[in-house]
Amino acid sequence: MIQLKPTLKLPQVIALYIGAVLGSGILIIPGVAAEISGPASLIAWGLMIILVMPMALTMGLLSAKYPDSGGVSYFVTKAFNPHWGSLVGWYFLMSVVVGAPILALTGAGYLSTAVGLNDNYRLLIAIIILLAGLLTNYFGMKVTGQLQMVVVFITITVLVITILGSFSKINLVNFKPFMPNGWTSVGSTLPILFWCFIGWEAIAHISKEFRNPRRDAIRGTIIAAIVISIIYFLTALIIVGTHSYGLKMSEASLIYVIKGTFGTYGAIFAGIVALFICVAPAIAYIGAASRLAHSLAENGYAPKLFSYSSKKYHTPSGGLLFLAICFTVLLIIFNSRIVSLSALIQIPNATFILTYLGGCASGIILLKENKFGFIVSLISLILCLIVFFFVKWTVLYPMMITLFWLAFMMISGKSKLATLFQNSAK
Repeated sequence: MIQLKPTLKLPQVIALYIGAVLGSGILIIPGVAAEISGPASLIAWGLMIILVMPMALTMGLLSAKYPDSGGVSYFVTKAFNPHWGSLVGWYFLMSVVVGAPILALTGAGYLSTAVGLNDNYRLLIAIIILLAGLLTNYFGMKVTGQLQMVVVFITITVLVITILGSFSKINLVNFKPFMPNGWTSVGSTLPILFWCFIGWEAIAHISKEFRNPRRDAIRGTIIAAIVISIIYFLTALIIVGTHSYGLKMSEASLIYVIKGTFGTYGAIFAGIVALFICVAPAIAYIGAASRLAHSLAENGYAPKLFSYSSKKYHTPSGGLLFLAICFTVLLIIFNSRIVSLSALIQIPNATFILTYLGGCASGIILLKENKFGFIVSLISLILCLIVFFFVKWTVLYPMMITLFWLAFMMISGKSKLATLFQNSAK
């Protein structure tokens, strides 16, 4: 069994949280939201910032009380039973299998476009991003935490420079009419913004490696949430204020803002921004998924290959190997043009929400003695249930994962099908 070392201090914990949550959504979502509800999208951002705090705190409180490499899977196991915990674990693991290559391809695509590189270079850059995530996690969480601090610092620095540099371009005329599509458009914008705030569940898998999980999980969550919320809102503000959306600009609105602010050097700067924004969450998610894979295998809910670990670095080499194989397959599929990036982006939506649903439901039970923890868990569960109604066809992916999980359970003899639904709550 892998012996995870508690090496992460508060600054590294904060960097991991920010890196996991502040992802590629900031490149696309503010412009898309503005196109849907105009300047009133700022109301939606304000509401989501308020609503997302309970979700973040739920994961932080659970991580503080139950630090374990199994993350949400472990929380569900504690609250319900190991079978449900393993299923939720597979949902998260297979979300990362698709999600990490998407992050890499998004960052590589922006950089390639910015400097005029073809698709072959885009694929190469994506491979380098994924290798960075795999190798840093192989050499240990201390190395990963230190690198993440550097990446997050650069990301925040360039975003702050962009935001400050763009304030002079804001024109009040662009805020009129404030609500061109009515109040209902604000409500339609909320589910889209949800994707900018997922990532808290990923760091739960690394909480066992915090030096002081009871203190730093909560502090790290709160500080990271405040920083992320400010950056997202200000980014949305400058995009609306400069009207950098609509007319085919919405899907790359931040890039247009950067180009408008920095002139001829804006394109290259935009590419660098996108690259670092995508590297940080890739590192965090790969670290979380590899540890989860190891935890599932140790408990008999995944192939034994996942349980192998590096004797030198005490890292989950089996889980990292599994992810490397899956990433290779995904990149081959993408390069063959069988599936577009826009289609790939939607695939893990339902599995991410189901992971949060499992975590929030667990929080209601595990944190019931803590009134504050119970309330934030309940609010988070309701929020996730509302968003889940909008997943549409992407529910097919968790259905496929569930069928695979049932087959593995039966083949491995872990449990008979009839017993899987017994004692679902203790």
